[in-house]
Amino acid sequence: MRSFLPGLLESRDFVARQKRNRGISALIIFCFILFFILVGLSVDYAYLDSFASATAPIPFATLAALGFSTVLTLAGYYRGADWVLASVGAEPLDGKIPEHRELHNVVTEMALASGCPMPKVFVTYDAAPNAFATGRDEASSSICVTTGLLALLDRDETQGVVAHEMAHIRNRDTLVMVLVSVLLGGVALLADWAQRSWFHPRHSRRGHSLIAVPALLLVALSPLISRVMALAVSRQREYLADATAVEFTRNPLGLAQALEKIRDAGMPFQRATRGTAHLFIANPLRRRVDQRDGKLADLLATHPPIERRIELLYRMAGMPYKING
Repeated sequence: MRSFLPGLLESRDFVARQKRNRGISALIIFCFILFFILVGLSVDYAYLDSFASATAPIPFATLAALGFSTVLTLAGYYRGADWVLASVGAEPLDGKIPEHRELHNVVTEMALASGCPMPKVFVTYDAAPNAFATGRDEASSSICVTTGLLALLDRDETQGVVAHEMAHIRNRDTLVMVLVSVLLGGVALLADWAQRSWFHPRHSRRGHSLIAVPALLLVALSPLISRVMALAVSRQREYLADATAVEFTRNPLGLAQALEKIRDAGMPFQRATRGTAHLFIANPLRRRVDQRDGKLADLLATHPPIERRIELLYRMAGMPYKING
């Protein structure tokens, strides 16, 4: 591993960055929970008349949406890793191939550095340089990299990428995104039920108070708002994984230079889908919005702008970096 004496003190900034990103993630998730409750109560009030009874009101829609979404999400949680690996054509390492042996060694090193159990390691035969981690917890985790990434990166850069994926495992990002998926699915169910109940004959007999009007508007916009909040959590977890990777390697430039090569390759990963895009170290769909910084990218991208991530890593190494474009 290369030693980076210049900027050694600056490289310790990864601790502060981890703390900041964890705090932002927690705040967004807390707001997401409040938003889900608000949407649920709005549906119960404005559409289902759950609070019209003289007896104790029961927020039926809120509880039902939470229950249904939890069941559906947990089903994916327990089988999702197998589905994702199968969908990308992941294959176990072949010990006869030098690149595979080196990858196994790098993953072993990063497992030791992170304090996590050794994950299962897979490759998928695709020219696009990319990688992802999946699994319910540390004990059942897997890391998969493309052959394009192994061919493009040197050992330090591969180590940076693997450290990023090990960071997702140690930070329990799969569990975090399960919670986000429950909330996202719950809001979608509530909005769908509200739309269906609008045309129910009982709806015409409901009063429209001053509270009902903003409640209806909130429910109508809830799918978009919840999606934006879910994407915000995903972006913060990427920043957190970058900072945690530096903790493991003490080499910010390894990951920074890997991201530069992934950016410059500009190749989409053909087997990726919108449902799995957030798992990868860089958006495999190569959408333009994910490569930009600004208000639109902040709202709609699964990943932070890659230029911004590279800049922060160079800053942690105490080295200047000029953003392209």
